[in-house]
Amino acid sequence: MIKISKSVIAALAVSALIVGISGCKKQGTPAEDVGKEIDQAVDRAGRKINTAVDKAGQKIEKAGQKMKDSVKDSKK
Repeated sequence: MIKISKSVIAALAVSALIVGISGCKKQGTPAEDVGKEIDQAVDRAGRKINTAVDKAGQKIEKAGQKMKDSVKDSKK
């Protein structure tokens, strides 16, 4: 019975330490917070740029296909 209670006490102590350590998460400094906001803004801007580039690429491909079709039609 004593071994069981020592194991339980050890498990509770470890659990308390884990909870205590996880609760001590340090708040970021203002510079870190601004840095995170900048990172998020850059990420959003990058995604928008990629979308715009993809759309432009599709339009260029369509224009190229129309030119190709136009050349084929003029040769007939």
